[in-house]
Amino acid sequence: MIEWLLLVLLAIGVSFNLLASIGILRFPDVYTRIHASTKCTTFGTIFIVLAAVTYSGYNWRLTRDVAWVTMGVHSALVLIFLVLTNPVGAHALGRAARKSGIRPHRAVIDELEGRL
Repeated sequence: MIEWLLLVLLAIGVSFNLLASIGILRFPDVYTRIHASTKCTTFGTIFIVLAAVTYSGYNWRLTRDVAWVTMGVHSALVLIFLVLTNPVGAHALGRAARKSGIRPHRAVIDELEGRL
């Protein structure tokens, strides 16, 4: 049963990371590419880390090793830093792109015109 849970978690994580890769290749401008790369990879990586923690806990049941605690703490830190830094990085990239004069693709209304 645990193998199926791991398979589902990994499949969801890999699917979202694959969608992010496709979005980076297919979207027309920097702003939509930033959106694809940050949203999808954050969500996909969360599921992959959850699969790693689940496997570590399952392995602990078999071996009674204390390494699963370390794995859990490191995974929690990875998730916290990922969730905190990915949106900040996306915002910085979008702001830098806008300040350098890159306009959104097919934008009709530009609310930042003259503000930057």
